[in-house]
This record gives sequence, structure tokens and C-alpha cells, in this order.
Amino acid sequence: MRVLSSINPWAWKAHPEVWLLVIAIFLLGFWAIKIIGPKVVTSDQQIVTFKQKITFIVAIILLLISADWPLHDIAEDHLYSAHMLQHLLITFVVPPLFLLSIPIWLARLLVVSDTLTARIIRKLSHPVAAGLTFNALVALTHWSGFVQFSADSGAFHYLIHVLLFTTAILMWIPVVSPIPELRLSLPGQMFYLFLMSIIPTIPAAWLTFAEGNVYKHYDDGYLMWGVSVQSDQQAAGLIMKLIGGFYLWLIIVFKFYVFAQEHTRNQNIRTIST
Repeated sequence: MRVLSSINPWAWKAHPEVWLLVIAIFLLGFWAIKIIGPKVVTSDQQIVTFKQKITFIVAIILLLISADWPLHDIAEDHLYSAHMLQHLLITFVVPPLFLLSIPIWLARLLVVSDTLTARIIRKLSHPVAAGLTFNALVALTHWSGFVQFSADSGAFHYLIHVLLFTTAILMWIPVVSPIPELRLSLPGQMFYLFLMSIIPTIPAAWLTFAEGNVYKHYDDGYLMWGVSVQSDQQAAGLIMKLIGGFYLWLIIVFKFYVFAQEHTRNQNIRTIST
């Protein structure tokens, strides 16, 4: 157990591995737009839109917030509910933003080409494969032994975050892929997101109604903001179920609105043509 008098949850810690990852993503984006884009995009096409630039910057900022101090350190050492919030950002918010920021010409270079990498991405981003892989990893990360090993090994913890982020990107491709052919139909997207919202309720319910302390790592005698370990676990389960589920259902409602608008428009066109 850590000495309580030595614990300072707000003590700044450097995370150079996070900075390197964020800088690498930014430089890759800059290189793709400034170097690759002019070589493959014709003069009458736009390399990148202003909206895509803003979306990319927002995604970079949110990735840094979710993976760096102080959220990362509070999530790792003190509050599992903060850990859950961190994972929601890494898996539900940042990946779709990155996908929305990718120009279609760049996405086609990465996915539609006949390279081995492109073929692997296409197979892994299939809705069944992507959904099962992502949710299996999410379920595994809630196993108490897994959480403890992740807390004991910084390198393993970093690797898991990278895997979560990667599988989340694959999971979101059927919904927000820059390439229309890789997206499901709107009804398919709604059903797919419905499944994504249902599956996490199992570990969320387990956390919310579990008796005793599930994760011994967070039971160190230090109560940040006076939150007990039991309350922290319950808050983590509610964050996963309510915030994560509500977020996905907001997207489902939006998709339904778009689908209804398109259906009405098509009906009007058929009525006019007849």
C-alpha cells in the first residue's frame, strides 16, 4: 500500500510516450496533406476541407487530454471512474473524429489499394470482426487481474491504450468511414450502434452492482475527493452504461433523422415523377 502522506494526485508527471504518439500523428497528417496530397489530387479537387482540419485538431487535443496528465494519472492511480471516462474518450470520441478528418483520397490510398496492409484493414474493419474484436478487448480490460497487471506495468498499460484506440477505429469504420463503400446502410448503422450500446452494459452492470472492491489497486486507503472505492466502482459502471450508451443513442437518433429525411425526399421524387 502506498504511503498516504506522500500521495499528491495533482503532482505533474511527464508522459513522453504520449507526446511522441501525438506528435507522430500530427506529423503524419501534415505530411499526407502537404506532401502526398499535391501528388495524387488533381488541381480541380480540394486536398482537405476546413472542416476536416478543425476535426483533426480537435481529435489531437482530445487524444492528448485523455492520455496525458492529469486525467491519465488520476485514472491510473486513484479513480476507476476517471479510468472509464478516459477509455470513453479514447474509444468513442477520438476515433470517429479522426475518421471524419481523413480526406477520401487519403482513405482510398490506405484502404482500397491492393497492398497487404489495405487488405488486412478491410478484413478487420468488417462489422462482425470489428465489433467482436473491440468488445472482446473492452471486456478483457475489465477483468480484475488484467487491471492489476496494467497498473503494475506502464508499458503494458500504454500498449493496451494503443490497442483500444486501434480496435475502436476499426469498430467505427462501418459508421463513419471516409469511403462510402465501407459504411453500412443507415438502417445497418443504427442496428450496429444499437449492438455496440447493448454489449457494454454487461460489465457496466457488474461494476454497478458488485459487492466489495473489484479492483484492489484502487483500494489503497486514499479517497480522492472523499469518494469511496465502492462509490467509485458504481460511478464507473454508470459512466459506461449511461454516458457511453446515451452518446451512442444520440448518434442513432441522428442517423434515424437522416434516414427519415432521405426516405421522405425519395418519396417526394417518386411522387413528382409519376
